[in-house]
Amino acid sequence: MPGDLKRVTRALLSVSDKTGLIPFARALSQRGVALVSTGGTSRTIAEAGLPVQDVSDLTGFPEMMDGRVKTLHPAVHGGLLAVRANPEHQAAMLAHGIEPIDLLVANLYPFEATVAAGKGYDDCIENIDIGGPAMIRAAAKNHADVAVVVDVADYDAVLGELEAHGGAVTLDLRRRLAQKAFARTASYDATISNWLADEVGEAIPRFRALGGTLVEPMRYGENPHQWAGFYRTPEQRPGVATARQVQGKQLSYNNISDTDAAYECVAEFDPARTAAVAIIKHANPCGVGEAETLAKAYEKALRCDPTSAFGGIVALNRPLDADAARKIVEIFTEAIIAPDASNEALAVVGRKKQLRLLIAGGVPDPRAAGFSLRTVAGGFLAQARDNAVVDDMALKVVTRREPTNRELADLKFAFRVAKHVKSNAIVYAKDGATVGIGAGQMSRVDSSRIAAWKASEAARSAGLAESLAKGSVVASDAFFPFADGLLAAAEAGATAVIQPGGSVRDDEVIKAADQSGLAMVFTGHRHFRH
Repeated sequence: MPGDLKRVTRALLSVSDKTGLIPFARALSQRGVALVSTGGTSRTIAEAGLPVQDVSDLTGFPEMMDGRVKTLHPAVHGGLLAVRANPEHQAAMLAHGIEPIDLLVANLYPFEATVAAGKGYDDCIENIDIGGPAMIRAAAKNHADVAVVVDVADYDAVLGELEAHGGAVTLDLRRRLAQKAFARTASYDATISNWLADEVGEAIPRFRALGGTLVEPMRYGENPHQWAGFYRTPEQRPGVATARQVQGKQLSYNNISDTDAAYECVAEFDPARTAAVAIIKHANPCGVGEAETLAKAYEKALRCDPTSAFGGIVALNRPLDADAARKIVEIFTEAIIAPDASNEALAVVGRKKQLRLLIAGGVPDPRAAGFSLRTVAGGFLAQARDNAVVDDMALKVVTRREPTNRELADLKFAFRVAKHVKSNAIVYAKDGATVGIGAGQMSRVDSSRIAAWKASEAARSAGLAESLAKGSVVASDAFFPFADGLLAAAEAGATAVIQPGGSVRDDEVIKAADQSGLAMVFTGHRHFRH
């Protein structure tokens, strides 16, 4: 037999997820592979009428301590770790009656599912697997001699190689399985460590572990020369990672990024209070609207920038209905994401075969804790999710004129949107809709001017003589360092301003607002989004 092929004569199976277990075990047994197993896995195999040796018979010790101790024994780990070509290892095996284990099939206690189900602390602790990761790492380390399977999806690959190579598996497969095994235990431990950090209130632990499961490989990343993959983390937050794609082409890397941005933005609007729609292009809102119906909210969002909305992502905070669906499909749209959709809406969207429709099953909570990541050369930055919500902020009127009730409602609306616009961010809003958005400029005054120009362009597209910014309010994601940005907003027709405050020139900015007849409120919270 070629040197890179290793015959499988004995297998240890210990699985929590028993999907496909019996067909796999039966195929091994039919090839003459001796089966060893643990606890519930052993009982399942025996009940299927297959010959199996219980691990307690192998070790000479019963399972004990509620199953916490069963595989932590030299008879198991010696069989996995022994280097077959090493005479000293062979002598030790002979001296201590240790038989080799050529194949380990193990998946882990369902810790992630236990946490996701909201179980208590003690239940979560009991679902931390110890023996499983130890065996997996042992087999993976010794992949020169041993194959290790941690994923049900690999059963067929192992059986295929056993068939093709007369009961043996290749070194290439063993290496690939070992890589997956180490990644699985690393991801598992990352989930445990991050959960425990939350439990003990350790926001910035000395070691931060990350892990995820591949959802699907991407055709490419932001550009065709970049590889990319989409991974899901254990966090149970409704959104693009957990959504069910009903129809349409595969989501691209950029589609996923934009869809996430759209859904997080529209989640700022409580669906119990109002219907809301956000249209996103290149991770920035190009229009957001709220109304009594999704169809009206979409019309208001689209009016802000109909040119940029072409080929955008549409997010809704309520289940997609037929009226809204008919409006959305009037122009080319890359994807729609909503918590649900009516059968009639599904039929409407279904006529656009390439249009991607995602059903998220819920709306993410904008107040929920969590963290976000960004890579840098040689490391990464981790920070708390921006879960500050304007409704929870103590707004402070700093000008002589107080905002009217209508202005105050629009100010809160505009600040919700500004939270999701790349800095420097300026958002004009009126009657529950954005009318001009300036994003990602190096100068805040430039963002103000761009947003005002966008409002004029939107009016022109709608056949109106007067800019949509006339009579609007304006939100800034950070303080105005000088009065020029605020004056640009006043010149565009804004009547009220909302901003964090905190500049050394606040007095100068407040004075300019008073001289212009503007009402201005401070939030005390900044929403930088780089």
